[in-house]
Amino acid sequence: MTCVPRRSLTENHIRVKEHPLKLLLTSAGIKNASIREALVELLGKPIAESSALCIPTGAYGHPMVGPAGPYRFVTGQSEQPMTGLGWKSIGMLELTALPSIDDRWIDWVRETDALLVNGGDALYLCHWMRQSGLADLLPSLHETVWVGLSAGSMVMTPCIGEDFVGWKPPTGGDSTLGIVDFSIFPHVDHEDLPDNSMANAERWAAGIPNPAYAIDDQTAIKVTDGTVEVVSEGH
Repeated sequence: MTCVPRRSLTENHIRVKEHPLKLLLTSAGIKNASIREALVELLGKPIAESSALCIPTGAYGHPMVGPAGPYRFVTGQSEQPMTGLGWKSIGMLELTALPSIDDRWIDWVRETDALLVNGGDALYLCHWMRQSGLADLLPSLHETVWVGLSAGSMVMTPCIGEDFVGWKPPTGGDSTLGIVDFSIFPHVDHEDLPDNSMANAERWAAGIPNPAYAIDDQTAIKVTDGTVEVVSEGH
């Protein structure tokens, strides 16, 4: 199913759990004015007045990502805009480090306006969200905006499908956090990703046990108060 601009997915009978966390699930970051506007709406104030923590962890689990990828994400040099949007303040939260330190990081998360979550491997990211305790913290984040990029968006879904299984968790399978009740196929028709064609997305969706959406890099899915809305300048 293709996405269209500013259309409520609730019209298609999507069941979304009521969850305090506000979500902006993107394929490739804040790629256009419409997605940026959606982010500002979720923040409730300008980006220049908002704080953020970026989470690069997911990139380390993907075999195609080298050390330059997380660096570009953190420093705002990536072609997938997230950290370089002009935030009032920004810091980094590396999930693999959290189990080895005390709980002071919890206050860092509670006090920030947005969590900017890198792409990479969704199952690796999910594993470290659980291991670090961040997954358990999510239900208490009533004002926080989760801004996902590719795998950073897919981790919020019930499952990613076998096509996207790379790093294998100890428990096996393709299950992710299930904060929303639909799955996401990102980067549709990307010129550098020939496997991400719409035909392959349709085949992938046929094997997903819940609603599934294919989005290109000019598209995001906004979720707040149980309402789902597609924001797109693409397809």
